[in-house]
Amino acid sequence: MQFKHPEILYALLLLIIPIIIHLFQLRKFQKVPFTNVQFLKELTIQTRKSSQLKKWLTLLTRMLLLACVIIAFAQPYISNSDSFNTKSETVIYLDNSFSMQAQGLNGTLLNRSIQDIIENIDENESISLFTNDANYYNTSIKAIKNDLIQLKHSPSQLGYDAVLLKGKNVFSKDEGSIKNLVLISDFQQKDNILSIAKDSTTNITLVQLKPSSASNITIDSLYISKSTVENLELTVKLRNQGEPIETLPVSLFNDDKLIAKSAVDIEGESSTIFTIPSNTVFNGKITIEDANLQYDNELYFNIDQRESIKVLSINEADDTFLKKIYTSDEFDYSSTPFNALNYNRLDDQNLIVLNELKEIPLSLTTALKAFTDNGGYVLIIPSNDIRLNTYNQLFTNYNLSRFDSINPQEKRVTTINFSHPLLTNVFDKQIRNFQYPKVNSYYNYASNSGTSILSFEDGSSFLSQSENVYHFSAALNTENSNFKNSPLIVPVLYNIGKQSLKVPKLYYNLGEENSIDIATELQQDDILTLVNGENSVIPLQQTYTNKVALKTSDYPNSSGIIAVQNKETFLKNLSFNFSRKESNLAYFDLTNIENATVSESITTTINDIKSATNVNELWKWFVIFALAFIIIEMLILKFLK
Repeated sequence: MQFKHPEILYALLLLIIPIIIHLFQLRKFQKVPFTNVQFLKELTIQTRKSSQLKKWLTLLTRMLLLACVIIAFAQPYISNSDSFNTKSETVIYLDNSFSMQAQGLNGTLLNRSIQDIIENIDENESISLFTNDANYYNTSIKAIKNDLIQLKHSPSQLGYDAVLLKGKNVFSKDEGSIKNLVLISDFQQKDNILSIAKDSTTNITLVQLKPSSASNITIDSLYISKSTVENLELTVKLRNQGEPIETLPVSLFNDDKLIAKSAVDIEGESSTIFTIPSNTVFNGKITIEDANLQYDNELYFNIDQRESIKVLSINEADDTFLKKIYTSDEFDYSSTPFNALNYNRLDDQNLIVLNELKEIPLSLTTALKAFTDNGGYVLIIPSNDIRLNTYNQLFTNYNLSRFDSINPQEKRVTTINFSHPLLTNVFDKQIRNFQYPKVNSYYNYASNSGTSILSFEDGSSFLSQSENVYHFSAALNTENSNFKNSPLIVPVLYNIGKQSLKVPKLYYNLGEENSIDIATELQQDDILTLVNGENSVIPLQQTYTNKVALKTSDYPNSSGIIAVQNKETFLKNLSFNFSRKESNLAYFDLTNIENATVSESITTTINDIKSATNVNELWKWFVIFALAFIIIEMLILKFLK
């Protein structure tokens, strides 16, 4: 037992006062003669004995009463640990990602967590709390209570390593304080591995909240599976994590108007198809009904009037293969002989193809440099007989490796750079044994520069990219190469054309950096804005001659369809949806986690932290004892004869 005010215990010396009073306040008995002497002697002895007993009991109760009062003022207590008088710091990470929408025994995991924090932490206790998108440092529950109650789910989650690092950085530099870092999450399995390094300065507690059910149905994705002159077929992919469902309603809306409805049987994965008219503006939304996670029960998309990608081919060779690839449904393809080139047409294009020119004059080199600086793309297909210095002069502008000389040796194209953005989603798997295209002659490079997309068997580049320029190292005419008959030519040239103008997709994912080209010509001081109802934001953008490149990351922060406007002029719609990464309800097993304490209850965790520094105060018990001794003294004085 210890005392908050041990100096008051000196007052116990006052207990000597009642003892002194008792010893010197002795009552003297007077003898009275009486005939029966034997009787009087016995009566005197009995009276003295009973009086002495009563006085000693009264003295004892008064001393105990006074001692209890003095000890109560000294405020005695006992501690639960040796660190009871050490400063304690508590930092809490509260996971508010979408997976915390899962239902627990008493509501969603996030709402139950907030309620437990508010109920178990003292209102005025100093704490620090942070979520995936909000920080509350050196504050109290009373100050942030309303913010916690209104806390919304975040579309992205911090990595576990980032959470640990951020939490430790919140603590003060006081090496003598007890540092408690509490991570409250469902600990959903992610790409990063959960591991905790040993740290003797911080007590780490993982509070894993588990949903009552791990089932969930997700609208995974949507894409155009078939396109005709009259109709578009939209395929909706669904995923089910749980028991099979025989009839799941799937609804298609256009501007909140129900267009179609279907029902699917789903066990693991399933899909359904909706048909809509082509060449119509469609602001769509797909919805399902699922009681678990709510954020993935709808998916927004939109289809605007198609913007044709402008492709100009400058020819000194046959361009039939280009006409077959850059068709009128997606491209505005035009061609011109080199000797009839109108330079005024260049700035209005998205992609310019130099189709086997024998030389590139300085005037064209200068015009192409200005064109690419404005965001345009160039594809270079050399001739078998070129003036090297004119090509190399163009290559110098783009840090491309110079052509050295032509090599009249047959080579096969054997290597595909599957990770290059040009070939993303082109192949279902990495092909190693396809029918290799070949060339009969090619140009050697003086050095290696740029990013190789297709390579020969000796590792030298056949098709490479640097900045906005793609270039082959060999002519593609049928006398020199069979590449035109290869299955590679269509996806390669088609994607070069598509990337020259980033046509808006059906939808984009929130929380990711999206690059979107808007085909428009802005006047000086004009700027594009993203408008959602009454809210408008100016995104990052770069203006070119015939387009504006938008970059979105932090905004918008909610799913839906956003309008792109130039002042009050509407240009097009963009759709945004939350990523489906949180939809897979699979969780880490924390039973074997090291260097941390694992708990399933926020209440238990907070009480354990409190008990490490709390004390059991005993002064109330001594007040009760003092009252009890007063009552005992009164009973002794009244009833003890």
